[in-house]
Amino acid sequence: MGSSEMSTLRAVLFDRDGTLVVDVPYNGDPGKVRPMAGAKEVLDGLRAAGIATGVVSNQSGIARGLITADDVAKVNARVEELLGPFDVWEVCPHEEQDSCSCRKPAPGMVHSACRKLGIHESEAALIGDIGADVGAAEAAGATGVLVPTPVTRAEEVAAARLVASDLSSAVGLLQELP
Repeated sequence: MGSSEMSTLRAVLFDRDGTLVVDVPYNGDPGKVRPMAGAKEVLDGLRAAGIATGVVSNQSGIARGLITADDVAKVNARVEELLGPFDVWEVCPHEEQDSCSCRKPAPGMVHSACRKLGIHESEAALIGDIGADVGAAEAAGATGVLVPTPVTRAEEVAAARLVASDLSSAVGLLQELP
């Protein structure tokens, strides 16, 4: 990774569940956190290249009363123990009915993460496993990359401009962009 290749990309944001860690619905138990294959290596590579990393995660279980904000914080701390430190964390605690500006596919968390990092949205990418992740990136003016899992809907894959088989390939795609 030469510095010239990465000049336009200053941050890579990730969805948490199904992208960085195996999706455990409404997980409030740090003991259930399992990294996705290759996640640590990809993150270490980005950090070594001076690219900021962040997490943007819908956690509607908080609004639904299934988990607490403290549970989410404990799980996020475990994610960092396993995968290393992130420069920014954004969590949306709302349900779809709340019509907030942060819940993906709304762009609020991407805008907030970029503000905190001091970068323009065009200098950021968001990698996730569902259409809402790509939608949030595009609505914010960032680059979205879809890394489908077996639960990703076919129409979400068809609609995504950039699709990769895994996190490493997703970052590779970003490095090839003009």
